[in-house]
Amino acid sequence: MTVLFTVITYLIYRFSKKTYTKMALPFFHPLLLAPILLIVLISITHVPATQYLEASKWLTHLLGPATVAFAVPIYKNLSIIKKYIGTIIISITSGSLVAILSTLGLSKLIHLNYDFVTSILPRSITTPIAIEVSKEIGGLPTLTTVFVILTGVIGGVVGPMVLKSLSIKTPIAKGLALGMGAHGAGTNKALEYGEQEATFSSLAMIFAAFITLIWAALLIPPLMNIPHLF
Repeated sequence: MTVLFTVITYLIYRFSKKTYTKMALPFFHPLLLAPILLIVLISITHVPATQYLEASKWLTHLLGPATVAFAVPIYKNLSIIKKYIGTIIISITSGSLVAILSTLGLSKLIHLNYDFVTSILPRSITTPIAIEVSKEIGGLPTLTTVFVILTGVIGGVVGPMVLKSLSIKTPIAKGLALGMGAHGAGTNKALEYGEQEATFSSLAMIFAAFITLIWAALLIPPLMNIPHLF
């Protein structure tokens, strides 16, 4: 079953990616279309979701090595990174803080419950680390994964429009914005612009994950314990 579900998942993803190449519409983004097709498939075949997750769980484990692999382009552009390290750290620290506070503010505005909020707070970082942050602050990892994907897809589609409207042209700014705003999907989009954009997007994604781990320990618990917030 493991081999079968792995092959099916791979084929559906390849089909989704090919579809998106031909019709670059938000709905056909592979990170959105592939899960929908998988849900339809396991529903039609009456395969329990737990059975599918168990059989394909090693694919999820590959997210960790995939994230680490982003170190290669970072190493190749190390001299440029050293030159702008101060700007990079300030930008990503600010971006991760805005992501948390804006999520918290919007959650309060629409009256989401505590469990829901703790699950979506880490939505702006890459999936494997977002899951760990979610567990640490008492969230639901499955729900976190859904919102990480949604954030990435929306950021990957809207991000280039925002960059264009603001006339942002430098590779560093483009890469940092896409990596911070849309993590993996943003990095994939940054690669379409060029290697430097992809490098700084990878850097933003990795730094944002580690900085959010710090916020998870120092900032999120006090915020969530504010009386009458939820």
